[in-house]
Amino acid sequence: MSERIVVGMSGGVDSSVAALVLKRQGFEVVGLFMKNWEDDDDDEHCSTRQDLVDVASVCDVLGVELEVVNFAAEYRERVFASFLAEYAAGRTPNPDVLCNAEIKFKAFLDHALAMGAGRIATGHYAGVRETAPGRFELLRAADAAKDQSYFLHRLTQAQLARVVFPLAGYRKSEVRRIAREAGLPVAEKKDSTGICFIGERPFREFLNRYLPRAPGLVRTPDGEVVGEHIGLAFYTIGQRKGIGIGGRRGDAGAAAPWYVAGKDLTRNELIVVRGHDHPLLLRRGLVAADLAWVSGEAPDPAGDYTGKTRYRQGDAACHIAKLADRACEVDFEAPQWAVTPGQSLVLYRGEVCLGGGVIQ
Repeated sequence: MSERIVVGMSGGVDSSVAALVLKRQGFEVVGLFMKNWEDDDDDEHCSTRQDLVDVASVCDVLGVELEVVNFAAEYRERVFASFLAEYAAGRTPNPDVLCNAEIKFKAFLDHALAMGAGRIATGHYAGVRETAPGRFELLRAADAAKDQSYFLHRLTQAQLARVVFPLAGYRKSEVRRIAREAGLPVAEKKDSTGICFIGERPFREFLNRYLPRAPGLVRTPDGEVVGEHIGLAFYTIGQRKGIGIGGRRGDAGAAAPWYVAGKDLTRNELIVVRGHDHPLLLRRGLVAADLAWVSGEAPDPAGDYTGKTRYRQGDAACHIAKLADRACEVDFEAPQWAVTPGQSLVLYRGEVCLGGGVIQ
């Protein structure tokens, strides 16, 4: 009998082609659609209903079984509560990282194993390599522009042992082509870029439903008051739009836009600077806590690594200056722009994703 693999299907082209690839490889494929958000799943910003229709259509074309499961309670308890707490504390969390660790590769994995599956699969662009019996590495995907290992850096050895990433060697253009040639109804469907399982929506309006506004002053590092903010939770380091203050004339006569450079939580003040390359927006070092290493062990502090402090950032050469059980200090060879507390620092050695932690 062929191995049963349960594929997490979102209604998008990536997970649909992941299921198709496994079906063609001879596995017994079961599609599983996760419903993880219920607060307003009937409004214009939450596409759950349409996504489920799309998944059902794809499964019909592929001739595979579909199961629908509701993890809304687990999502609210394990992911969304932490998401709100981080924003309330003035940090900017990355919900996709926690969502992967707690829902897609924990709640989903447990459910799939109970269904009699040997492994699970998703449409993530990443790879897994077994280096020795029972020992696994998390790898970057072949498509560097779509690589999602950053979001998966908290996965454990036990989780990687049960995971398949069928799209590891594909480029996005190939995935679209395969979907078209197979007649999948989602071949041209737009990729989702919203909050994990919540969807694309006006973010400030959404956050305001759950966090109270706490207005305060906006000032420069020199103490000049230049405006008012609606609450520190609604801003992030490096933010340019939506600050609510106009540009001013720089020395060269060109308009120099404002950027969020910091938050004074004690005084409830937002610190802003003019110019993308202001020194307060550049940092050579950072401290990351709540560390998670894919191998189960911390990397050698003497090694040379590259790091990313946000998903859409190129690799930057760095080294570990200090390392403890739950925190590390990392120095970069070149200053990094808008290093943001709450986001993830992820370390790499070549194509191998080593893990990381939360920027303090």
